[in-house]
Amino acid sequence: MSRRRSIKNQKSAIKNFPATASRQTVLAVADRLHSTAIHLLRRVRKQDVATGEGPARLSALSVLVFGGPKALGELAAAEQVKPPTMSRIVTGLARSQPVEVEADPHDARRLHIRATPQGRRLLHKGRRLRIEYLAAQLDHLTPQELAQVAAAVAILQRALSNWR
Repeated sequence: MSRRRSIKNQKSAIKNFPATASRQTVLAVADRLHSTAIHLLRRVRKQDVATGEGPARLSALSVLVFGGPKALGELAAAEQVKPPTMSRIVTGLARSQPVEVEADPHDARRLHIRATPQGRRLLHKGRRLRIEYLAAQLDHLTPQELAQVAAAVAILQRALSNWR
């Protein structure tokens, strides 16, 4: 399908979209958005290989870089995994040195985990690689399509700020 035809089809779909969406329409859009988001993240995640860390480790590191130091249980809760799983992830991160682990001075059973400067650099490198890869894909869009993507991102950001 040509780009002009694609843009025409997109405009037609928007024009013909009901002013008040039914529950069925909302569910259909949610289903397509969910599927698209998963496929998009899987594709950009391939850039993470260049960091030398796996996805679970990078995700945990991201929580520490952007959320600050955490106890093991807090990190496990943030990543929605059990503490033993997070303990293995943290052990691997500590071994490769993107994080530092210290025992709590008041409770030796409690660990405090924080990103090291090396860990912050590693995470930012991974983020940069993902964004550059995604931007290279967006370069193939027409200016109108890119504007539509930008508008959709703004709408999604607004929706996320009101998330319940």
